[in-house]
Amino acid sequence: MNSIRSLCAASADAKDGSLGQMNHDYGRRIEMNRSWTIYHVFTGVPAEVGARSMVGLSKVDATAGMLFLNSHNLERRRTSFLQNARSRGFSERCGATRPLDA
Repeated sequence: MNSIRSLCAASADAKDGSLGQMNHDYGRRIEMNRSWTIYHVFTGVPAEVGARSMVGLSKVDATAGMLFLNSHNLERRRTSFLQNARSRGFSERCGATRPLDA
């Protein structure tokens, strides 16, 4: 059986860009049967990586998967923020101001 780490790695290498479209944060929770689930924190729905639902995991795999999903979201948000800032004329440097209109 594949671990969550190998599933995440395979999905990150997928050509369809499905991971790049995610815009939600994920958490982990322990279930009644003592297994772990990675879930969408706003809806409570279990996350999916590829075609696999992230339920019935060990604590280690749930933690690794949650960190992977959330770090990917951080990268995506940063890229989106920088693209938006550049389109509005701001520099990437911290504390930079908008150029003066001539």
